[in-house]
Amino acid sequence: MENSRRPSLAGRTVVVTGGTRGVGAGIARAFVDAGADVVTCARRPADIPLDGCRFVPVDLRDQSAVRDFFAALPRLDVLVNNAGGTPHRLLTDVDAERHARVVELNLVAPLTASLAAYEHLVRAKGCVVMIGSVSGSRPSPGSAAYGAAKAGLESLARSMAVEWAPDVRVNTLVVGMVRTEQSHLHYGGKDGIAAVSRTVPLGRLAEPSDIGAATVFLASDAASYISGASLLVHGGGERPAFLDASTAHKEG
Repeated sequence: MENSRRPSLAGRTVVVTGGTRGVGAGIARAFVDAGADVVTCARRPADIPLDGCRFVPVDLRDQSAVRDFFAALPRLDVLVNNAGGTPHRLLTDVDAERHARVVELNLVAPLTASLAAYEHLVRAKGCVVMIGSVSGSRPSPGSAAYGAAKAGLESLARSMAVEWAPDVRVNTLVVGMVRTEQSHLHYGGKDGIAAVSRTVPLGRLAEPSDIGAATVFLASDAASYISGASLLVHGGGERPAFLDASTAHKEG
């Protein structure tokens, strides 16, 4: 896409939670490229500072700190609730309190941030973009609490879109597998990434820039009539396993 055809968010202030690495960094870069004033917040700064972004250290599970962070902003037009994640844990590997911490980060923290940002967003006629996951709509063994939280996040966004209309738009990006600096840890190195990529209809994992471009679109005037929606950004999803099983049976 030519630069002249990219959505412009010049003059708008954007907060990207967890915007220091991986998907979050891709989102932050996309907003910088769109001309926005970008603020990222997380517990730790990026290993490599992101050009054009201002970083503020915030523990997003500390509700008082989150409220103070948003109260100190002079304005806010777009909130991207990206912070989240989980280690791989089977349900019986840890106690319920550990799983609750995953839900707190992936569901309660976005709610806390959205409420803290509400007055700013109303004044700006702004928007919220939740970064969801396909884990919220399919079984997620090893990350069940994460999947449950992401399902709740999508539901929260739909309700928020109705309650906060017409002043604030709220949408969810339902994200599939993304290639980040941590991908080799999840998919077993270069060969594992290649094997996993072959399961995606488009033949590759998403890049953080793919997620960033979709987020900018939902925040832009081009999406001014889109609210309460869930946009799938997953490369076509997953080929149904029964098709491969059926093919293998016929060939055998």
